[in-house]
Amino acid sequence: MKHLSIFLLGFIAIAIMPLPLTAQEDIFEKLDKMAVYEEKIMMPMRDGIRLATDIYRPKTEAKVPIIFSRTPYNFNSWGDGEKRTRTAERAYQAVKRGYAYVVQNERGRYYSEGEWDILGTPLTDGYDAFSWMADQSWSNGKIGTLGCSSTAEWQMAVAALDHPSHAAMVPQGYGAGVGRVGDYFEQGNWYRGGAEQMLFIAWLYGVEHDKFKPRIPAGATQEDLIRISRFYDLAPENPAVDMSEALAHLPLQDILQNIHGKREVFDKMVRRDPNHQEWFEGGLYHDNMDFGVPSFWFASWYDVSISPNIVLFNHVRNNAKDPEVRENQYLVIAPTLHCGYTRATENTIVGERSVGDSRLNYDEQIYAWFDLWLKGASNDFTSNTPRVQYYTMGSNEWNTAETWPPENVQSIRFYLNSGGNANSLYGDGKLSISKPGDSPPDSFVYDPMNPVPS
Repeated sequence: MKHLSIFLLGFIAIAIMPLPLTAQEDIFEKLDKMAVYEEKIMMPMRDGIRLATDIYRPKTEAKVPIIFSRTPYNFNSWGDGEKRTRTAERAYQAVKRGYAYVVQNERGRYYSEGEWDILGTPLTDGYDAFSWMADQSWSNGKIGTLGCSSTAEWQMAVAALDHPSHAAMVPQGYGAGVGRVGDYFEQGNWYRGGAEQMLFIAWLYGVEHDKFKPRIPAGATQEDLIRISRFYDLAPENPAVDMSEALAHLPLQDILQNIHGKREVFDKMVRRDPNHQEWFEGGLYHDNMDFGVPSFWFASWYDVSISPNIVLFNHVRNNAKDPEVRENQYLVIAPTLHCGYTRATENTIVGERSVGDSRLNYDEQIYAWFDLWLKGASNDFTSNTPRVQYYTMGSNEWNTAETWPPENVQSIRFYLNSGGNANSLYGDGKLSISKPGDSPPDSFVYDPMNPVPS
């Protein structure tokens, strides 16, 4: 982990592999033939803040359903080829199936107005966006939300508001949107067992915008914004940082200050304990909230938040007040890294480990799900799709179940055993199904000035 860019590509980034130039050209030619494209529409929120939005919709007089993706990441259609092509590819996949694809930047990101606050964006922004889209002349009033990681994290709390047009959702790698659920108090992946997770600090260094950033003057017209976006991307360029060294700095609250990073959001979050009231005032989902949307969940065994993700699926399935919502929760657990679903191959490698052929017909299932809820299609999704699809490493195969854990599963409790010298790789510690008897205790010296990183 020498530089932040390597860290982000290895864990946080959700980019697909860039297409060859000819493929980039083809995707825009295909979109041009089938889609009406409107960029830099400034969608108004109830407090007057406007959020930058691009819309791709089929060339048809019929009203169409909407797939909505709200993100803190840059999708400027006049940016670099990879970003531009990634958005175009997603739009093409939606439009060719008869959907409008709407992508929007969160409050305070790039061309969207206001101040950004990761995990603290007002829930009303999602609700107001649904109302605006449902009211468009080309909309059939049905909206599905889709996205991974930070493009998924906002969906759960907004689902608790139960907007009448929010008909279905597909959250993927969504742990950063889970606050408190069951025994987990990770507060959007910020904590693990009460300790701050360092990956979030590194992520904030890479993505946070400074409060002194350049801004477009208030009241800019759509024409102004389209023109200026061809010249200015509004994306910060952060100096490369050796994160293995940067994250070793103490005290923790001064890490970003020490590397001249942007500190506004970080400074607030680093001072909160897991029960701080501010975690419960923003955009996180907590288990005291209802849930109003049928959902097709995607999680990964090697993701940072697999445990609370699965617990949330079970919580919604068991506790949503609406029986139709309870009965329409589905889950996929893949053997991939964060947001790596579609990158599975016939020989999927995670780290240095081959987990075999873990491919799955993701797009086919996702669009069958949207067809059911947004188009009212009489398809076979509910009869043919298992409630839980999970990949088993070792046997390297997909399995299915009606519940999680699967029916008739046998839990085995393992115990830590040793002869008193288990404190290194070469010690005598082992896992055993036998309870430890009168074995001698193990010990180690903990130096708070040389902490174990989380």
